[in-house]
Amino acid sequence: MTMTTNAGGIINAGGIINAGGFAHAHYPVTDFDDAYDNRGHIKGADDYIANWHEQAAGFRKTARQAEFDVPYGADPRQCYDVFMPEAPVKGTCVFVHGGYWMRFDKSCWSHLSAGALAHGWRVVMPSYRLAPNVSVAMITRDITEAVNQACADGTHPVVLAGHSAGGHLVSRLVCADTQLKDSLLGRISHILSISGVHDLRPLLQLKMNDVLQLDRAMAEQESPALCQPVSGIRLSCVAGARERPEFIRQNALLANIWAGLGAHTGAWVAPDCHHFDIIDSLQKADSALTLHMLGIDYLN
Repeated sequence: MTMTTNAGGIINAGGIINAGGFAHAHYPVTDFDDAYDNRGHIKGADDYIANWHEQAAGFRKTARQAEFDVPYGADPRQCYDVFMPEAPVKGTCVFVHGGYWMRFDKSCWSHLSAGALAHGWRVVMPSYRLAPNVSVAMITRDITEAVNQACADGTHPVVLAGHSAGGHLVSRLVCADTQLKDSLLGRISHILSISGVHDLRPLLQLKMNDVLQLDRAMAEQESPALCQPVSGIRLSCVAGARERPEFIRQNALLANIWAGLGAHTGAWVAPDCHHFDIIDSLQKADSALTLHMLGIDYLN
């Protein structure tokens, strides 16, 4: 199963539609807390979260080749899990979880390794320290350290993928001021931001900023949309058509800006998906999202 783009912007074999094919009207946001409230607008949101925990735990119990809690720092949260494919390794996929930089850890997402593993990719899933104990800038440093360590060895390609806050983090890692090692940067074949937040300035107006403790200077510093991307990167931004309008706008924003700065980018909207179920298809080897993440649709 392959996925190709036609001139009209339709992604076949999975029904992902290029966001550029829509004419969106953007109205002023009057309630920023509501605009970024995913759980309040998704029926059964808590059930999705409970299912993530259950599916991930079941996956870890049956994982044949895995290494858990590999430390990359002194804090207990500074560690990652590694899942190995049964076939020879073709590359490493790092998946960074979301949770608004203040919730969850790597143990909720193990099952999302399945699609990449089936294609022979090694999957790394890091945890990181959370707000308010650390700043968003320090979380960026955590993920940088995790990726530098987990991907230090080998010549295989590396894919960085993340959901929600994780989408922000993997995008932030390939900004011009990155602390990723030069040898590693040259191996990154694709960055996939799923439902990512790429401009942090709107979050200054949210009640959750009492926890995030962003100020304007840090919001600007840590916004990928306000940064210069590393030369030669390939970035994809994907959101669900049933997401909050702000997430659809944030999704298109980064690809639009970075395309104007010389990056190879694209932004897509997945029909019938919302913020919580859009990642489910990463469990499937033949899903459009898995294939696109690994570059099978345009690299092979």
